[in-house]
Amino acid sequence: MDTLSYKTLSSNKETANKEWFIVDAENQILGRMSSKIAMILRGKHKTNFTPHADCGDYVIVINADKAMMTGKKMENREIFSHTGYPGGQKRITPIQMLEKDGTSLVKHAVRGMLPKNKLGASILKNLYIYTGTDHDQEAQKPTLINLNDFK
Repeated sequence: MDTLSYKTLSSNKETANKEWFIVDAENQILGRMSSKIAMILRGKHKTNFTPHADCGDYVIVINADKAMMTGKKMENREIFSHTGYPGGQKRITPIQMLEKDGTSLVKHAVRGMLPKNKLGASILKNLYIYTGTDHDQEAQKPTLINLNDFK
């Protein structure tokens, strides 16, 4: 019997072809940049995307402290967290987050766009964020990517 047989290939962590990318966050809008970074980390831009596996790429974000928010969101927006104890509500503005740690605002935005499970936690480990232009991943030969041209 001569029939066509198409098999759906399911990529996994071992067969994924991972690349390294650099994103310059200077003068980038935080939400738009974070959604594109999350898509690259997840691997949704690849043809072999598998929802249950880590088949995305590695992303290095430089100049993370120079990311912007439109309007007055840097002063007026409040990021809410709770300790789990009664009266344990914490509210912090993005400016206060940047003063404490220049990388925390980008990490918080990207984490919110990834799955809320073990896969999302492991994908977040593929993200490296730095406040300046220097980073420790020169040996991986990352390529600079312009997110404005990225679909």
